[in-house]
Amino acid sequence: MMAVQVLLDRAGHSPGVIDGYSGGNTSRALAAFEQANGMDADGEMDDEVLSALRSRFGSEPLVRTYTVTSEDVSGSFRPVPSSMAQMAKRDWIGYSSPAEKLAEKFHMTEGLLQALNPGKSFTAGTEILVAQTGDTALEGKVARIEIDKSASEVRAYDGHGNLLATFPATVGSSQFPSPSGAMEVNAVAREANYTFDPSDQEWGGDKTLIIPPGPNNPIGGVWIDLGKAGYGIHGTSNPSSIAKNASHGCVRLTNWDARNLASAVEAGSTKVVFN
Repeated sequence: MMAVQVLLDRAGHSPGVIDGYSGGNTSRALAAFEQANGMDADGEMDDEVLSALRSRFGSEPLVRTYTVTSEDVSGSFRPVPSSMAQMAKRDWIGYSSPAEKLAEKFHMTEGLLQALNPGKSFTAGTEILVAQTGDTALEGKVARIEIDKSASEVRAYDGHGNLLATFPATVGSSQFPSPSGAMEVNAVAREANYTFDPSDQEWGGDKTLIIPPGPNNPIGGVWIDLGKAGYGIHGTSNPSSIAKNASHGCVRLTNWDARNLASAVEAGSTKVVFN
């Protein structure tokens, strides 16, 4: 299953985090690939789908050797605080370990990274095996984003209506619903902080707090601001949870998918439709 997930990632139909297991996000990505290629979109792997994935995106090995760099292990690795108040005291909400940083770099779970590298220490100069996702940057600017709340999926289209990419997403619940209708991207913030406003939430304490940026802050450090106050598309501190729980109304992606989408939208131009 890891091979299928890597190929889907290369194809622009994100399976979310690559973990080597079948599941809802992989099935969702398979259905998106099938539909985009004129197949029966049942979300099931079969010989036709595997052949199409391999012929178009299987020219490179699925796993490659990577040498851990000094940059990979630089910085302060600290456990992520469990409370918002403790987070607010930090300057940066970074990774808890080099393994977490490397796993996210290659769109993997830490468990899969460890399984591919038993007994390895993730120190500079160490050779490890990682998923070879390749260059997953979107080919062109995103003119329209469609957020399918019932399918927990985000679809990105260019100005000609061509599908550029799909991403699994966590959306709001019946208690805290995501918006409906059309709006546009107002702004994009990379390495964004997060303002916790207790008047809008039922968790996290009773004080307004500014949570500093970083991959493990509540929005994963990436924020695509939408044309309705308080709502955005953003990253996450827990990529394995995407499309498996509910948000407080915003749209949550893996950090790498959020960065990918953020790099291709244009403030004041890209349209966003919730349905």
